[in-house]
Amino acid sequence: MGASILRLPEVIKITGLSRSAIYDQIAAGRFPKQIKLTSRSSGWVESEVSSWLDSLIAKRDSEAA
Repeated sequence: MGASILRLPEVIKITGLSRSAIYDQIAAGRFPKQIKLTSRSSGWVESEVSSWLDSLIAKRDSEAA
């Protein structure tokens, strides 16, 4: 089974981040990089975005403990 690809509007909805915040986080190395789908489109691997969110939740939980 192949990986599911998310387009930018879906990533924005899932993460709650703005478009510019996503690209700022990518540039800083703190968010998964997109993959090129065609010469004019890109997307993010769903599992990588999910792992990124899981790591934020784990960090929050470890800081609260």
